[in-house]
Amino acid sequence: MNENAPRGDRPAEGSWALVTGSTSGIGRETALRLAADGYSIVVCGRAADRAAETRQAIEGAGGRAVALLADFTDPAAVRRLIAETREVTAGGTVDVLVNNAGGGGFAATEDTTEEMFDAVFALNVKAPYLLTGAFAPAMAERGRGAIVNVGSLSTSMAASGTSAFQAAKAALSMLTKSWTAEYGPRGVRINSVDPGYVLTRVNEHIRDMFGGYLAGLPAGRGAEPGEVAEAIRFLVSPKASYIQGAVLAVDGGKNAVVAM
Repeated sequence: MNENAPRGDRPAEGSWALVTGSTSGIGRETALRLAADGYSIVVCGRAADRAAETRQAIEGAGGRAVALLADFTDPAAVRRLIAETREVTAGGTVDVLVNNAGGGGFAATEDTTEEMFDAVFALNVKAPYLLTGAFAPAMAERGRGAIVNVGSLSTSMAASGTSAFQAAKAALSMLTKSWTAEYGPRGVRINSVDPGYVLTRVNEHIRDMFGGYLAGLPAGRGAEPGEVAEAIRFLVSPKASYIQGAVLAVDGGKNAVVAM
């Protein structure tokens, strides 16, 4: 993990980072980097084997981590995660929250059932809302903390067949601004990272469909999960001390350039 060597100021002793969806992809890479920077990590996701693997990777590099399970489409499971996190981090402080878990909702509006719609908003909006409501007030009392919401390129431009997902990510983007107004004056920095197409395990089966799209980007390719994780790492770090309520696009230039 030499590429993840600590940089800048180290977090305080007993400082924890809760990274949702940290069993794979962007979340896993973020957890590894924040652990290298000195945070103890709450690894959480739905798959017990992948959660354990991420925890072991952190511990094998000399870090500290616990693995908890949660289905973020289920508000009751999110509330259990909050209670379990408070238990395992007792004696320390949760100073970083990365609302990374997300996805779903890829269907035409007429094909999106009410159950699908509710699940998309539970995952992408309600879970971050519950987690932020649980941990941001304590950060504000201490006068320090960082929250990063992982949004999507979809917050700034639309595509057919993803209306529920796009609406949910747009809601999360507005929450970044609302929470900045609410908690920013009390020392909690809240920002968003909006990835474009990321080469993760989840979308391996559809990569070939996006060959032309990726070739047309200014970057000419999709992002590796670690490239998005580095953006999150920066926003968490003291180097971003004056950045609040911002949206950082990590999309290979798609948001800046019109295809001709």
